[in-house]
Amino acid sequence: MTPNEHGEATAAREPEQRGDGAGAPDQGLNNDYLTSGANPFSSVHPQGTGLFPRLLPREFPDDEVPPDLPVMEQLPDPNAMPDYAAMSDYQQAFPPLVSAFPSEPEPEQAPPPAFPGSAYHYPADPYATPRSPETAPPLPGTAAHGAHARGADADGADAYGTDAADGYGTAAPPSAASPLIRETADSLTADMLLHGKRPQPGVGWRRTVYRASGGLIRVGESAANVRRRGLVNRVRTPVAGGHHRVAVLSLKGGVGKTTAAVGLGATLASLRGDRVIAVDANPDRGTLSDKVRLETSATIRDLLNERAQITRYADVRAFTSQASSRLEILASDRDPGVSVAFSADDYRAVARVLEHYYSICITDCGTGLLHSAMAGILELADHIVLVSSPSVDGARSASATLDWLEAHDYGALVRDGVVVLSTIRPRSKSTVDLDRLEQHFAARCRAVVRIPYDPHLEEGAEVELELLSPETADAFLALAAHVGDGFAIAHGPVSGMTPATRFA
Repeated sequence: MTPNEHGEATAAREPEQRGDGAGAPDQGLNNDYLTSGANPFSSVHPQGTGLFPRLLPREFPDDEVPPDLPVMEQLPDPNAMPDYAAMSDYQQAFPPLVSAFPSEPEPEQAPPPAFPGSAYHYPADPYATPRSPETAPPLPGTAAHGAHARGADADGADAYGTDAADGYGTAAPPSAASPLIRETADSLTADMLLHGKRPQPGVGWRRTVYRASGGLIRVGESAANVRRRGLVNRVRTPVAGGHHRVAVLSLKGGVGKTTAAVGLGATLASLRGDRVIAVDANPDRGTLSDKVRLETSATIRDLLNERAQITRYADVRAFTSQASSRLEILASDRDPGVSVAFSADDYRAVARVLEHYYSICITDCGTGLLHSAMAGILELADHIVLVSSPSVDGARSASATLDWLEAHDYGALVRDGVVVLSTIRPRSKSTVDLDRLEQHFAARCRAVVRIPYDPHLEEGAEVELELLSPETADAFLALAAHVGDGFAIAHGPVSGMTPATRFA
């Protein structure tokens, strides 16, 4: 007999004796030997390791009931709730839920929310018809959401008597004056969803840092780049009426009128995706054809004679020459004797052909205001660009041109026109006050642009935008942006403006 963990004397048995008659060895689940003092690994052995400190479960008689077990009260009706007197003043934790959406009718006295500071009410009927998008609650993070979440009523006070516009920055509930902010497909822009995707720096030290860091360091855009992007967006304004006509004119020759027309047209054509054409309407020998590399010897007179056979863009393209900037040129006759015969009716006929195949038409006018074609040009022009030199006589001639236009019922063109001060030398010895000159024209027209002196333009040959100085290129971009602001205004076609125009 050896004692076990409980101090009780037990007889040592062999592991293979189970007493169940199966003859199989005992697995140690209910083996007294493992926990007895005879086992050297038992915790009660004098020199044992204590690997088997197993305690036998205590057995209770079947009829024994713990004395602290509560007795449940037997109810007469199992489905009835007990009527305790202590629960008569109990406040219901979860009152009947009432919807706070405007589309569903509310009771006369809405119960307070379940918890202080909470105004979330859920519809009582989960199978009710879903609300419309107009009646949806405001988005989180808005002023209307703050007032709605606190249960503000129509008078601007919430359920607790506080003003809807308190120190928390919330506002009154949304009304007709302040509509709800709605999420649409247009709000899912790339700038909002792709936070790490930004345009790469263009030029300068920002691009150097970006490349040296392997694209990890992106310095913010400079003010010049932001301004340039805004100008480009204005240049790319869609033409509302489908066709827009710009007349570039000057009463005095040699001020850079043709150069300004080509620079304007080349800038528009290089930044836009539609077609831009420049027409030489000079009654004398025009120099527009000298600003691009000619691809054909056809002139505006040939287009006028063959206009009945033109049915597609490829037919018009046979009479024009295209520069590297995608600007197309329709040259005039080189013989001055033939050019004089180009009348206002002829210009109207050519304009009717071009409006079907080009979005923008820039007309390089002559120096006179009374020649035959000028009446048709001004009649069809949507905008004018007046070119002047930074000199006393050039400025007086340009201002006289505006006076003549206002006197002949072209005041709308003057007020919406753009004045170009061309070929301004940076270190000139001239004492002309350019700021005062610009202020004079700005009071009469919509905008004034200064085109600086450029050696490439002084050559008088083909105009290439890549060879211009950065200052000159930016000046032409600003000019194109001012002209592009007028593209959003729709204008009528030639047929509607001149119903008596012959087109045979």
